[in-house]
Amino acid sequence: MTVNEYNQCVEEFSDSVYRFILKNIKNEEKAKDTVQDSFEKMWVKAKEISFEKAKSYLFTTAYRTMIDSIRKDSRQSLMEPAHENILTCNNDYSDLKEVIDEAVDKLPEIQRSALLLRDYEGYSYEEIGQITSLSESQVKVYIFRARAFLKNYIGSLETVI
Repeated sequence: MTVNEYNQCVEEFSDSVYRFILKNIKNEEKAKDTVQDSFEKMWVKAKEISFEKAKSYLFTTAYRTMIDSIRKDSRQSLMEPAHENILTCNNDYSDLKEVIDEAVDKLPEIQRSALLLRDYEGYSYEEIGQITSLSESQVKVYIFRARAFLKNYIGSLETVI
């Protein structure tokens, strides 16, 4: 990949990678750091990556960097004093996006990532499998389960609106 092709990748894909990471970790600063780390890793291997595979490489790298960051944070949080949180569910919503975002947040990490890659970013099952290191059938199962959970969580659309 040439410098111009790399710069083109930055212009074309930085926003979509940022949105994908932000949807998963809900922290703007960590999302920006993850995207920056991913582009840095891509720059280091730019000579080995073809321009046609750059988007897939970038999303795969961003996904794995995000997972590493989550694991690192979970190990560090074990050292901090535990705080008891009381979870409440308020079903008096009038904003469908807020309800969907809350439901997506409750999904297991792998289901959320697969669902976001498919429904928000438009990746094929095969591409999602490459990004997440899952088989195509596993991707389909995770997406099916995520959609079923969302359907049950949201319930009837009339009750939300």
